Amino acid sequence: MNLSLLHSRLLLTITITVIMGWFFFPGCTTDEGHLTKPNIIVILADDMGYGDVTSYNPRSRIPTPNVDRLAAEGLHFTDAHSPSAVCTPTRYGLLTGRYAWRTTLKRGVTQGYSPNLIATTRMTLASMLKQAGYTTGGFGKWHLGLGADEETDYEKPLRPGPVSLGFDRYYGIPASLDMPPYLYFENDRVVINPTENIANSGRCCVGPFWRGGPIAPGFRHIDVLPVITTKAVGFIEQHVRQSPERPFFLYFPLAAPHTPHVPTEPFQDQSGAGAYGDFTMQVDATVGQIMGTLDRLGLRDNTLLIFTSDNGAYWLARHIEQYDHRANLDLRGMKADIWEGGHRVPFVARWPARINAGTTSDELLSLTDLMATFAAVVGSELPPETGEDSYNMLPVLLGIQGDEPIRDNAVFHSYEGVFAIRQGPWKLIKGRGSGGFSEPRHIEPGPGEAAGQLYNLTEDPGETVNLYQQRPTIVGRLDALLELYKEQGFSRPME
Repeated sequence: MNLSLLHSRLLLTITITVIMGWFFFPGCTTDEGHLTKPNIIVILADDMGYGDVTSYNPRSRIPTPNVDRLAAEGLHFTDAHSPSAVCTPTRYGLLTGRYAWRTTLKRGVTQGYSPNLIATTRMTLASMLKQAGYTTGGFGKWHLGLGADEETDYEKPLRPGPVSLGFDRYYGIPASLDMPPYLYFENDRVVINPTENIANSGRCCVGPFWRGGPIAPGFRHIDVLPVITTKAVGFIEQHVRQSPERPFFLYFPLAAPHTPHVPTEPFQDQSGAGAYGDFTMQVDATVGQIMGTLDRLGLRDNTLLIFTSDNGAYWLARHIEQYDHRANLDLRGMKADIWEGGHRVPFVARWPARINAGTTSDELLSLTDLMATFAAVVGSELPPETGEDSYNMLPVLLGIQGDEPIRDNAVFHSYEGVFAIRQGPWKLIKGRGSGGFSEPRHIEPGPGEAAGQLYNLTEDPGETVNLYQQRPTIVGRLDALLELYKEQGFSRPME
């Protein structure tokens, strides 16, 4: 080979290696010795829809200036999804990179007295980042069970729990804000025992609804979002004071705008979508408080800040008519459903040092992908038994992926355990009906009728034309792929 050509190729190889190392292993030190690993923050809204954010839906009746600014300063995904259409399984998938239907939880969610769902031997985002030198904190709604007993005893240490799974500190509530017991716990201890009782507040799933049950003296539902926000801001401030040389990971799962819709006074009657919209405005303001804290402490540029939701909004046809607001935009269905309204969610990422401002991606993304993505950010290798359903989306965040999609497919799950699998534009649903809260929930097919649903989301994003019987080859291919993923125990490529 010509020596000049060989020399040119060697220089090109070295250059590519340096660039890739800069992108994919930002954990190295600068000339001054300062760590360049970013701080990482994940803000997870509870039941906030794809159409609530005005940068996703200009017709939204809910002002969201802070999330909009986050999108303007970073990257927003148009095709991001929660792995499940309800709370617990999505949280499991986000923290472990693994679909929750691979556990004992085949449908529904855990309750306030359920035992811990995540095995203590399993790597989580917190434990992985802790191994990479991060200080780890979580504040807010846990909803993954606490303790090892069949029914949680809140007078005992709450282990296993967050501090058994990689969190240095955790402060929050056990489950949803409408599920007893109503109390705060810190690390593995209850702050104040639930020695009193509160009555059921009224009609399920709307307005200021909560279920009756044990409650700690002084606990007020309206205080939870402000309290956990104060705790999260305090965690960042304390970290900067005590360990400025180390990066931090903040997991901030909000308990809003899930019921009960209890906005504080400054947000009451401020939106065009009732108490739900007002509570969503408070969620947006909470995002603004985190952003303001980063600005004030000089942490903005090297912090990867992600905002997303655990599933779609609980928003009925009568709410659309009453408020002229489409919380799930024009998607079919809502929270709990296998249709797009159940699991397509807003997803915004900002990292000024690495992500180009004002960018958009139509890459298919699942919240399970945070595990592999964060591993790439800090230069960690995922062992085969970790993040089994997680894909590395760092090239998308940095705008350097190739022509082929990183994630070829994704699996979704409804409240009642109905599966769907997406590949390219095609989405196969293993059954008829929503499999969730929307009617019809189930349809038993008659003789000669389609046994499931198949939609081309490019041509039919509203899932209105069922092509199950017209495209049997596609049905067979997707069905076989779903069964393969179930049987082999993973869906991500294994080396």
